[in-house]
Amino acid sequence: MHVSWKKWRRYFRHPAHLKKGRWGERTAERFLKKKGFCLIERNVRLGRFAEIDLIMKEADTLVFIEVKTRKNEQFGRPFHAISNAQQRRISYAATHYIKRKHLKPDYIRIDVLEVVGDRSFRKKPLIRHIPDAWKLPSGMRLWW
Repeated sequence: MHVSWKKWRRYFRHPAHLKKGRWGERTAERFLKKKGFCLIERNVRLGRFAEIDLIMKEADTLVFIEVKTRKNEQFGRPFHAISNAQQRRISYAATHYIKRKHLKPDYIRIDVLEVVGDRSFRKKPLIRHIPDAWKLPSGMRLWW
């Protein structure tokens, strides 16, 4: 028996944490666009474990953005959930993206956006923008 995708999709539900993450990324994107950022790509996978949530441009700076979404700050700020290993993976993904696309941006920056709230809440989420959250590790070199 063959079941069409439309019927199957009705039964397939995304986990709640993935829905919350997607909502946080859309909220972060809207926030940054209001600040004058221009979207280049979203959810870019580079390699097996490396992913960049948003790649945006601000003036002459190429900005790689990690979005951390939490319902509340009961267990600390979302930024503190980014481990050193995750920072290395994001940095690797950023340099790999630049090399793969043969880009020569004037400036490169890695930002973190904290989104605290839930889409079911009636009030606006708390959004914190942390520009230049960390530097590229010294061992990572760009191709130019």
